[in-house]
Parts: sequence; C-alpha cells; structure tokens
Amino acid sequence: MPTITCKVSDKLAARLNTLAREQRRSKSALLREALEERLAGRRGHGPVKAIDLVKHLRGCLKGGPTDLATNPEHMRGFGE
Repeated sequence: MPTITCKVSDKLAARLNTLAREQRRSKSALLREALEERLAGRRGHGPVKAIDLVKHLRGCLKGGPTDLATNPEHMRGFGE
C-alpha cells in the first residue's frame, strides 16, 4: 500500500487524535475512510468544469470593470 504524507494544522491533528482515541481506530484508517467518502461524492457528477477549477480566483483582481457581462461598451470591437 503506498504511503501519502500531508501536513495538517495542530488543531486538525488534535481533532484526529481525539477521534482515533474515541473510536479506538488508527488515524490512517480514519483518513482512508474520509478520503474514500470524499472521492465517492464526486462520482456521477460528470466532467470537471473549468469554472470549478478557478472559482476561487473570482473577484481577486482589483480596479477592473465590474460590469463586463452586462455593459455593451466592453464588447465594442470584440470579434472584429
């Protein structure tokens, strides 16, 4: 079985330790289960859309026009 290493916050590590202790299960087992559930939720939703990959970037530029989609002035000369 391959090994994956990831860094988590101290708070998340403490929560994982607590849950593992309460359920008397290994942290690895809990993480595998959580990862399986998360990845299973993606099935059947079709292909990933480009907008979903960059949605965290929406609105990150300051000072640009705010009405690109509705103001015909911004479309003048487009496609010529």
